[in-house]
Amino acid sequence: MTVRPRTTPAMLLAASLLLAACGSQQPATPNPAAAPAAAREPVTDPVVLTYDGGLYVVDGQSLELAGDIPLPGYNRVNPAGDERHVLVSTATGFRVLDAASATLKNDEFKGAKPGHVVRHAGATVLFADGTGEVTIFKPQELAAGLPKGEVYTAAAPHHGVAIQLANGELVVTLGTEEKRTGIIVLGRDRKEITRSEDCPGVHGEATARGEAVVIGCEDGVLLYKDGEITKIASPDAYGRIGNQSGSDVSPVVLGDYKKDPDAELERPTQVSLIDTAGGKMRLAELGTSYTFRSLARGPQGEALVLGTDGAVHVIDPATAKTVKTVKVLDQWTEPLDWQQPRPNIFARGRTVYVSDPAGKRLHAIDLASGTVRKTATLPRSPNELTGTSG
Repeated sequence: MTVRPRTTPAMLLAASLLLAACGSQQPATPNPAAAPAAAREPVTDPVVLTYDGGLYVVDGQSLELAGDIPLPGYNRVNPAGDERHVLVSTATGFRVLDAASATLKNDEFKGAKPGHVVRHAGATVLFADGTGEVTIFKPQELAAGLPKGEVYTAAAPHHGVAIQLANGELVVTLGTEEKRTGIIVLGRDRKEITRSEDCPGVHGEATARGEAVVIGCEDGVLLYKDGEITKIASPDAYGRIGNQSGSDVSPVVLGDYKKDPDAELERPTQVSLIDTAGGKMRLAELGTSYTFRSLARGPQGEALVLGTDGAVHVIDPATAKTVKTVKVLDQWTEPLDWQQPRPNIFARGRTVYVSDPAGKRLHAIDLASGTVRKTATLPRSPNELTGTSG
C-alpha cells in the first residue's frame, strides 16, 4: 500500500542524494552554520518525525532541528528499544537510524512488508508481514552493527505481531493473509505451550504490569498471564480493539474501541480500558474522536489520548475518568487514507510530544503541569512521530 507521490524536482533531488550515499551512511543534511559532524554533540533525547520524502531528527529538549535525512517513499518509525536508535520501516525492511547522531545507517533487517516493532524485557521483536519472519535481538547491540538475533518463522505470512517475555517465551499471532484468528505461545525451545484461536481479526499488542500480555480482537482481547490465555469480551457483539498502549506500572491497558463493522472509516469516541488484574474491560467516553496514532501512557500509568478536538485527554485508568485535558491543537479531522498525515502523540517520561501537520509544528507538553512547554516549526508537514526509548 505504498503511496506513490507525484514526482517533483525536489523529489528527484532527494533521490539523487540518496543514490550518491549508497555504500556509506546517510548523515543529516548539514547546516552550514553548524560544527562538523564529528565534532557535534549527540542529540539530546532524540525525537524522529517522518515527512513526504524524508526524516527529521529533533532535539527532545530544545526542539531544534538536528537533522534532515532524505528517504523517499512511505516510511514508518518506531523506538528501537535503547537510548540511541530508532527503526525505520521502509519498502525493504527495518532500517537502523542512529538518532543520537542523526545518521541513517546502512544496517537493515531485511523483510517484506515490515510491520510491528515490539520492545519488552530487554528484547526487540520485529514482524515481517510478507514472510511471517519474527526477528528477536537485543537493542544494545545495534551500536556495534546489525545484530544477528534469532529468527522464528510463523506458520503463514500475515499482518501479525510478536513479543518475547522475560522468561524467553514468545507470543506470536496466528493467521494467514486472508484471516487472522489468535495467538500461540512458544517456550524457550520454541515448542508450543498453549494457543487460542478465539480472536477474530487479531491485531496489536500491549503489556501491563506483571507481564500481562493483551492482544486485540474484533470482539474483545486475549489476555496471556501466568501461563494461561483467557478471553475478555467486548460489551458489544462487535467491539474491535486493534491498537493498545501498556504501562509497566499499571495493570490496565489502554485500547481503541470501534463498534461499527460496516463503517468506511469509523471515528470512535470511546476508548477501552482492559484491567489485566481483574480480567474486565470498561469503556471511557471522550466526547471527541481520535485515531490509531492517538494513544500513549504517562510515567504513572496515565492513559493519554490525543483527540480530534486538539486536546490531550489524561485518563485515570483505575476509574476511567478524565482528570485533565491539555489543549494543544486546533480541531482537526482524520483523513480517510490511513497513510495521510494526522497529529501523532509520543510520550517519554513526563514529556508528551504532539505533532501538528497542518501547522508544520511540534509541541512538547509538560504532563505534570499540563502546559505546552515548547513549540517548534518544521520545514515540512510531519507524518509519523516517535523517539528513542530513553
